[in-house]
This record gives sequence, C-alpha cells and structure tokens, in this order.
Amino acid sequence: MSTHAPRERPAANLPPRARRRDATANRETLLWAAQAALAEQPTASLDAIAQAAGLTRRALYGHFPDRDALLHEVITVGARQFREIATAAADRDPRVALAQLASRLWHAAQAVRASAQIATNPAYAEATAQALEPLRERLTVLTQQGVGSGAFRRDMTPELLAFLIEETARATLRERRVAETAGAETAVKVILSIVGLSWQDQGELLATHPEVLSDAR
Repeated sequence: MSTHAPRERPAANLPPRARRRDATANRETLLWAAQAALAEQPTASLDAIAQAAGLTRRALYGHFPDRDALLHEVITVGARQFREIATAAADRDPRVALAQLASRLWHAAQAVRASAQIATNPAYAEATAQALEPLRERLTVLTQQGVGSGAFRRDMTPELLAFLIEETARATLRERRVAETAGAETAVKVILSIVGLSWQDQGELLATHPEVLSDAR
C-alpha cells in the first residue's frame, strides 16, 4: 500500500456540489478583500484585490467580468449590511436604539469607509447614496422620536440633529487614526453627546443595556 498522501484533485474534477462551495467561498473572500482594499484606497487595482484574497486575477475574472461589476457588488454587500444595521436598531427607547445604531456602525466601519471611498467616483455616487438610505431613514425616525418625547435635546430640530449625527459618524468612521485608538463605546458616547445626554446619562444607559455593545461584536 502506498504511503504517499493522495493528490488534491483539480477543481474541474471535484463533484458539482464541491465546486459550488469553492466558488461561493472564493466569491465571498474576493468581496471581503475588495471591501477592505477599497476602504483604504478607492483606486485599488484588481491585482491588489486578488492578491489580498489569496487568488489569481484569472480567478477574480471568473466571478466578476470587470472592475465595475466588482465595485457594484461591493456596494450591494454594503447596502445589505446597512439595512441589517438599520433594522437591528429597534429598541423602543430612542436613546437605546441610537446607541445600537452607532455601535453596529462602528463594527461595520470597513463597509462604511469602502462606500465613502467608492463614492468619491461620481460614477458610483448615486448607488452608494442609495445603499446608505436605510440608515438615513432610521436616523430620521429616531431623531423625530427622541426630540418629540424629550429624550433628546429640544434646542435643535430633528433634521439638524440627524445631520450632525451623520456627519460626525462619517468623519469618525472614515478617520483611520480614530478607528485605531477608539472603540465602539467611545463612538456611541460621542453620538449620544450630540443628542444631549450627559456623560453620566451615557454611563447609566450603557450599564443598563450592556447588550448594546456586546451584540454588535
């Protein structure tokens, strides 16, 4: 009996189900690598993305015919993440729901940065704006509820609060130096500060709802 290990069969010789599993895994890896690369550099090349995924450029073309198709799929993946984040921020208390939104966005910072970088190209600006729309809609509802109930500061309109939150979140998530030194809790507290919660109120809220931070991991 031979003691040599069996040779790995080429993908073409694998059963159809195994080939489909490999193809799905490679596609997901490519999308993750593309998101990570584009989060740092909007002009990241296909070669760089394929290399980051541990695949060849030929393998990349087996999933995406060109760079445009890959970028549109990255936007689609980001849109799905943003919809899930918006839906998950569902607590009846607008303060808790806003904290949930901020925490989950922090943990999805790579997707946010990738969308922001891709949006610098006018050809993708509309698609990325549409991807972010569920977050904007949820934020609008939360600021309206918070101001209306007195949970948020009332010296500003809900629209202005929503704008300030979005711009602050965008700047915080986009800045890599902040991402490397801060954490989800800091990001949440910054957003809660904007809507008028004192640092004592923020501490009490997070102590009462520790899942706000743990559920986002």
